Amino acid sequence: MANSTIDNSAAGNLDIGTLELGALEVGMVEVGRVEALWRYPVKSMQGECLPRLAVDAGGVRGDRAYALWDHATSRVASAKNPLLWRSLLAYEARYSSEPQPGAAPPAVAITPVADRGSAPMLTSDPAIHASLSELLGRELTLLDQAPDQVSLDQYWPQVPERPFHNDEVNELRLPEGTFFDACQVHAITTSTLERYRELEPELDFAVERFRPNLIIRPSADQGDGFVEEAWIGGYLQIGESLRLRVIDGCPRCVVTTLAQNLPQGQIPQTLEILRATARHNKVVAGIRLAVETPGPIALGDSVFYIPSPN
Repeated sequence: MANSTIDNSAAGNLDIGTLELGALEVGMVEVGRVEALWRYPVKSMQGECLPRLAVDAGGVRGDRAYALWDHATSRVASAKNPLLWRSLLAYEARYSSEPQPGAAPPAVAITPVADRGSAPMLTSDPAIHASLSELLGRELTLLDQAPDQVSLDQYWPQVPERPFHNDEVNELRLPEGTFFDACQVHAITTSTLERYRELEPELDFAVERFRPNLIIRPSADQGDGFVEEAWIGGYLQIGESLRLRVIDGCPRCVVTTLAQNLPQGQIPQTLEILRATARHNKVVAGIRLAVETPGPIALGDSVFYIPSPN
């Protein structure tokens, strides 16, 4: 098994420039509507599907605000290394109150998804570190601030259709000051999910496998398939003021293949999900975005595409 390092430490601080509003509005066209919104208070745990979100300069407010620090490896715990951390997906994390701008994240209630009716563990409890360490079988500390040069281990399983990272573990350095893997915001369209289901109807392409913040239902005139990739290099304008730059397509990882116990039922573990993305779209599903102008976002908001003036 090979080892290497990938550095995303600057990804959360992309210099996307300052553009005049009038220039950005040239060519604006409505491309869809907001179908669903997700936030993940604790990295690699199941998150919250919400009717609205606040997006700050650094991403969705409260998203991946907490993460577990593994003392043995000096890494952030992530389901990207399922040999150690697949069990993180067996827990659901929800805020006890809404995060506020510029403030420390509020307490999170952590519940095992196999027993959602049980009393939750609260991140405000001083015993939370010991409780999670006992449950997960390793010495852990729950963090709400990212250490300098923080990283995680990610495992790339054997995928013959993919010409890179086969049976390899990478140290992935995270964007400075965050627990994000790479980008501030991740979006996927219903069209992409539907295309994968058409191509591989025997597989379960549940959206929860892909852990997006934003699900967009494209307008009929956008066509079928991986339509969001046509927006790369441009901007999405959503709601009152939110403007996101579309950086690139989102390459998928082993997390998409892992089993999850969801309220609507179990999704099975299968490597074929990742193999399907490799067969049909170079391992890409969805897009990665950076925040140009913060703002709120809500279900049903129109999504406008603005081409880059360059």
